[in-house]
Amino acid sequence: MSYFPAFIQLEEKRILLVGGGRIASEKLEKLLDFTTDITILATKISDEVSETASRHSLETVTREYRRGDIEGYDIVVVATDTVELHREIFEESRDSRIMVNSVDDTAYCDFIFPSYLKRGDLTIAFSTSGASPAFAKHIRRYFENIVPESTSAFLDRMKSLRNELPKGEERMKKFDEMVREFMKKNFPGK
Repeated sequence: MSYFPAFIQLEEKRILLVGGGRIASEKLEKLLDFTTDITILATKISDEVSETASRHSLETVTREYRRGDIEGYDIVVVATDTVELHREIFEESRDSRIMVNSVDDTAYCDFIFPSYLKRGDLTIAFSTSGASPAFAKHIRRYFENIVPESTSAFLDRMKSLRNELPKGEERMKKFDEMVREFMKKNFPGK
């Protein structure tokens, strides 16, 4: 079965990242695009993860995971090589509303990380529901070459105008015209 695509507001959500190696580093970089309320828990934290945590003032805890460590968190990302730990944390979360992602182990996931393209407020996600993360990555790269960097500035302007112009049909028409003009200028063939 496919995963439901949802965009989650991570503001005021506490995240626990279990793991401190290369895979944890990749997930950490993705999470940091959306929040900094992240605690890292690992027996060993790589220099890369440690430097990223320091740069963003993230809490790090260097020790093994203990039952109960997920309490108080909204989302837990398990980025280790230990399938048993993935299962243990996932099963522990079943009696709570904590969502779990076990990297490369969809059997122990409430959600998966899509490959995504981010240009300011625009986020486009690509997912194969775990069938082929490589395909999702390559299709994302294709769209990175199509969606211009100027999209971020355009969306900032649109957001500002939404606060300035009164709601109604005229505003909707103006926005539609602006988007059509942006698309025509930046997306050949549109």
